[in-house]
Amino acid sequence: MDQDFVIDAVLGSSPNRVLLERLPALGLGDAWLVSGAVCQPAWNALTGRPPDYGIRDRDVFYFDADTSWAAEDAVIRRVLAATADLGVAIEVRNQARVHLWYQQKFGTPYAPLRSATAGIERFLATAVQVGIRHDRGRFVLHAPRGIDDIITLTVRPNPTANFAVDRYQEKAAAWKARWPELRVLPAFRERPDHRSD
Repeated sequence: MDQDFVIDAVLGSSPNRVLLERLPALGLGDAWLVSGAVCQPAWNALTGRPPDYGIRDRDVFYFDADTSWAAEDAVIRRVLAATADLGVAIEVRNQARVHLWYQQKFGTPYAPLRSATAGIERFLATAVQVGIRHDRGRFVLHAPRGIDDIITLTVRPNPTANFAVDRYQEKAAAWKARWPELRVLPAFRERPDHRSD
């Protein structure tokens, strides 16, 4: 299996496909559908479930140097208005401003990002470090740690900055409850040695 399998699984979800097709016209810079909306349809394809099973929301990351709340709110409203007919929850976040609120919300420092894909690389588990976008007539997958963990139904801690054991365990337990086939690897208590990104 390769990236085409994951892309086909994502597009097997009608809300995902329509959202991806509409995003380029909405004027968002560096916009990606990310995380569970990408890996979970693949888990569903691998486990014989319907494409949209277990997907609670669709996260859209974009990057805009305007870090004001007013600018992000305008984008959120524009995306939600353009996708209201899909009947799914969509969360839109400007990755340029995550560092402004992350520590207050989660208690962990968060260095400023320089792109939406840099935000993808900060997810707690490697299987959800994935994004997809529609780019000039084709679908492009961004998976900085590859897709092996998606294909093997493995939930593994992401050995990078801002890792929080409690949040990883909480997310992993929620995924395991919906996809019992998942193999969840234990969280590490201290940041392991790893290559620098």
